[in-house]
Amino acid sequence: MEHHLLLALPTDTRPLVLSGPSGVGKGTLYNLLFTRHPDTFALSVSHTTRGPRAGESNGVHYHFVPMQEFEDLIAADGFVEHAQFGGNRYGTSKKTIEEQGAKGKVVLLDIEMEGVKQIKNSGIDARYIFIAPPSEEILEQRLRGRGTETEQSVQKRLNQAKVELEYSNTPGVHDIIIVNNDLEAAYKELEEFVYKK
Repeated sequence: MEHHLLLALPTDTRPLVLSGPSGVGKGTLYNLLFTRHPDTFALSVSHTTRGPRAGESNGVHYHFVPMQEFEDLIAADGFVEHAQFGGNRYGTSKKTIEEQGAKGKVVLLDIEMEGVKQIKNSGIDARYIFIAPPSEEILEQRLRGRGTETEQSVQKRLNQAKVELEYSNTPGVHDIIIVNNDLEAAYKELEEFVYKK
């Protein structure tokens, strides 16, 4: 039973808002958190109007909803943040966060910069974590190393990263900025922040 005591909930159970540029290793970091504390955290599942891709299932990867239902939720102030990309809408519903919280989970939201701004304005009490690359050069190497990005896509992501890094320097926006230089060191910093007394 002692093992379960180690996996106790953090003292602070507010949602965790994790942001950072594409290619910085956010997913790797929070997946480690989920693996090492299997009963503690829940990733907030976003709503989207796009259709499922191969291998995606409703309620696991996304809540797939018709455009009208999504717009009704916007009208009812049902989202803490929502955005439109390439003709599809994506959003984090208040209900999803509440449901996970009610199950005793600490909800983690993987959100881009505009979403962070919206959550800040939504009145939801959350903790904000920004994952930064050691340098823009290293971020570029990581993006190119994926081998999946076109040159245009790499440039677009790098330009966006510059904007996000500038925003992360705004005082008071994030509770902590973790530089992901060494994965285990960055993870330790993340875990210590999440579990700090």
